[in-house]
Order: sequence, then structure tokens, then C-alpha cells
Amino acid sequence: MGDDAVDGDSDADLAQNDGQRFGRLPATADERTVEGRVSREAVVDYFADRFAIPPETFDDYTFWEKGAGKIWIYSGSAPSPVEIEAIGMTCLRTRQEHWKPTTDFVQRFGREAGECVIELEPDEARAFAAGEDRELERWEGDWGYLIAAHEIAGELEPIGVGLYVHGELRSMVPKGRQREL
Repeated sequence: MGDDAVDGDSDADLAQNDGQRFGRLPATADERTVEGRVSREAVVDYFADRFAIPPETFDDYTFWEKGAGKIWIYSGSAPSPVEIEAIGMTCLRTRQEHWKPTTDFVQRFGREAGECVIELEPDEARAFAAGEDRELERWEGDWGYLIAAHEIAGELEPIGVGLYVHGELRSMVPKGRQREL
């Protein structure tokens, strides 16, 4: 039995993705033991490349996968694997064509972003928070997932994740978090 095996799990069991168990992301792809699991390096690189969030932002965090491609971020460390309901917060969905950051992640770390942030006017921000999609021809950056933000008290505050395609900003604010402001 390997050092990471717990409670009767064999090394073969730990090399499988289990939707009931969190597994820490390997530091690099070369250290991967679960097929399809992304590495910490890939996650940090994604946030740096897409949103210009400095990699050192995540120095005190660990990244975990539970299920297929649901990545969680945790401030601290824990034994791996671990069978619990939640650890930290979800931050990224990776097992789809385009990786998608979560609303929670954007609201917590979006202030660190230097790219792919779209500043919304007051009426646009209200519509976005309510879950409405809007035509926005002024965006000149990449298509894909963006951080939608609005100035509050002189600071640019992230609202959530938007998907920008064909001149339209689609609100990805989950239905349960949408608000009429």
C-alpha cells in the first residue's frame, strides 16, 4: 500500500477519480496519477495566462479535485485523499472544452486580475447581476470567459463570470445568486 493510501484503499483505487473523495492536484503533469486530472501548475498558469493573476497569489493555497474536473481551492493543507463534503471553495471547471472559473472564485480573487476584466456601467452591472445577457460591442479582448466588474466606492469590484461571444456578454451568475438591484 502506498503512503497516500488510507482506510483500505489500494494504490489502484487512488489512481481513479472518485466523486466522493477529494484528491490534491499534483504539482506538475509529470506527477499525475489520475488520468485526466490537471496539475496545480496548469491551474495557476491558466489564471496567470487568462486573467493575469500573479502566480504568487496562490502560494498559500492547495488545489483539489472532487468528481471529474471540479477544482477546489483551499487555504491550507490537508491529507490526500480525503473523504469530506467540501474543502475551501470551488474555483474552476476543467473537464470541458473551455475552462470556466466559478463566481465564488471571481468574487474572491478577481481583484487581482489584470486582463479579461470587463468594467460594466451601472445599468449593465444591474442587468448582469440579475442574470441578463446584453449586447456589448465595445469589448476588444478575447472571446470566452471574462470577469465582469463594476466600480464601487472608487474600486473595481468583481460581480461574477461572464461569457463573451459574438458581441454579447452572457451572465453566468447562478440563478440562486441573481439579484435585482
